[in-house]
Amino acid sequence: MNSRMLHEALEAPGAVARQLVEDTSRYAELGALLRRQPAQSLLTIARGSSDHAAHFAAYLIMARLGRLVTSMPMSLVTLYQSRIQCAGLASLAFSQSGQSPDLVGPTQYFREGGAITCAFVNDTASPLARAAEWTFPLHAGEEASVAATKSFIAQLVAGARLVAAWQHDEVLERGLHHLPEALREATQQDWSPAVGVLRDADRLFVVGRGLGLPVALEAALKFKETCGIQAEAFSGAEIQHGPMALIDEGYPLLLFAPRGPAQGGLLELADAMRERGARVLLAAPAGTPGCDLPLAGAAAVELDPICAIQSFYPMVEALARARGLDPDRPRHLRKVTRTH
Repeated sequence: MNSRMLHEALEAPGAVARQLVEDTSRYAELGALLRRQPAQSLLTIARGSSDHAAHFAAYLIMARLGRLVTSMPMSLVTLYQSRIQCAGLASLAFSQSGQSPDLVGPTQYFREGGAITCAFVNDTASPLARAAEWTFPLHAGEEASVAATKSFIAQLVAGARLVAAWQHDEVLERGLHHLPEALREATQQDWSPAVGVLRDADRLFVVGRGLGLPVALEAALKFKETCGIQAEAFSGAEIQHGPMALIDEGYPLLLFAPRGPAQGGLLELADAMRERGARVLLAAPAGTPGCDLPLAGAAAVELDPICAIQSFYPMVEALARARGLDPDRPRHLRKVTRTH
């Protein structure tokens, strides 16, 4: 019997197709505003999986638009009552439920201070959706599984839509138009070898770099949530420092190496880790030397990481069941977390 988690993960291509036909003029309006009134500072507001999606949007903004983006420590507003300057600020909040006070509070504060405030949220009746000036629904539909899947993918897409609208970039927009087809292809990739390798694992490194790092962070979180594996995510550059001391014979690594500028260094890292005796699971485009887990490609290279996480979700769900766990009932977790 399929879990809710798997069912919802496989709904992601349809959810993305729904999102892409909605709110087009709203994204265009915000893009025009950001071109007309460039923000002097940008920050993201998010937690958990949503924070990984925010990281993806931030990296796209920094890489393509050359504007630095800060990840907001929400407690600055909710606990420390910091009087953050709002002039010239744009805030981008990402959430599935839109319920947590530590997202709502800063968004309200920034809006009252005159900042551009945006919320990318699945629940359009939520406090966060009401707090932001610019609200963009994810259109992911109801997500009952505690482990977010389709809503995370919808958040990645929303962030990419923001960047495409801001840049008025037709290439990225075309890539987004064809993304549902690429995601459907991603659901068909065979990642079953990872289940056998990781079935008895108790620790794991997940590695990515650049636009692939946010999906490595998300994958590590899902290993913890659904499989009870102590998984840590690292940049392909950072793992060669302190974490290297932990890697010995048989140590498992899942390495995301989609297309793009970071791929060459990640493939070299995979070879180096194998030489050290690590058990490397390399996720890369089919035909890549050493590839264990094939990645589908999107029409725009920047969107490849979205396809990568789409292929990952069914594998981690199967891994949880292989370990005798129910992916729909992670220990000590619930769907909505309200933090201050």
